[in-house]
Amino acid sequence: MNRNHLALFHTVAKAGGISRGALAAHVSQPAVSKQIAELEQALGVQLLDRQPRGCQLTEAGTILFAYAGRWRALEDDAERAIEEYRGLKRGRLALGASLTIGGYLLPGVIAEFHRGFPEVELALEIANTEQIRRSLLDDRIELGLTEGPLESEELDSTIFFQDELVAIAPAGHRLLQKPAVTVREMCREPLLMREEGSGTRAFVERTLRRHGIKVEPLLSLASPEAIKNAVAAGMGLAIVSRLSVRLELEAGSLGIVALKDLAIRRPLHLQRVRGRRMSAAVAKFLDVLTARNPHRTGAAA
Repeated sequence: MNRNHLALFHTVAKAGGISRGALAAHVSQPAVSKQIAELEQALGVQLLDRQPRGCQLTEAGTILFAYAGRWRALEDDAERAIEEYRGLKRGRLALGASLTIGGYLLPGVIAEFHRGFPEVELALEIANTEQIRRSLLDDRIELGLTEGPLESEELDSTIFFQDELVAIAPAGHRLLQKPAVTVREMCREPLLMREEGSGTRAFVERTLRRHGIKVEPLLSLASPEAIKNAVAAGMGLAIVSRLSVRLELEAGSLGIVALKDLAIRRPLHLQRVRGRRMSAAVAKFLDVLTARNPHRTGAAA
């Protein structure tokens, strides 16, 4: 069985079609079709049921796909073992982080890691929590950092940081003039939130529900920067990570509303595929992350 044919078949099956598989593998569509046909001929079975809108695995294809996945995982483990032997003189570290973590917590960590291991190629995907879950399960990244645990039996989750969420208002807002207000009083103001699928939004909604409060946001926005700009423009209030507003608080464009009956702290999580061997690059990255984190609550296993 040709190793390259098997790898290409696995890519096409995951992508759900010849054209999408060709794009993912950076190979022309005719070349992909030819190599899959050669694999089918060598095995004497049809692996893909080709349809106008893509491909579906045949029964034989389903069997081979499972073995191909195990082979790819074994190959990855072998490569990671060699990376450790080389002492990180080369290699690649693919990370995924939700927007708040990727934008405000990780830049310093990544810079320090790069200074220590300049020959390791770094790739950082910044997306919402649900997208990070999919990237982990699709093997596009090796480590995910998210605001909440990811619901999957295939992933392991470890707390690495305790984040504080704060209510923010534009400079001069009447609630900033009060020594403290209740969360219900704050929620009578127009509220801005992150988009559906955001770990921050899910955590805020759960916290408010525990206080018997359900809110409908005036506006849903897809990034912390958009939220901050909208609040500063006077569109409403928001609950955000304190990590994300340090510069705005120093500049005076935003202020923190003091809440007398609500303190919001949330754990930030490291996510890895269960049972997957940790590469030397990930282990060193976690060492740097832990050393820079004064509020750590545990180390990743």
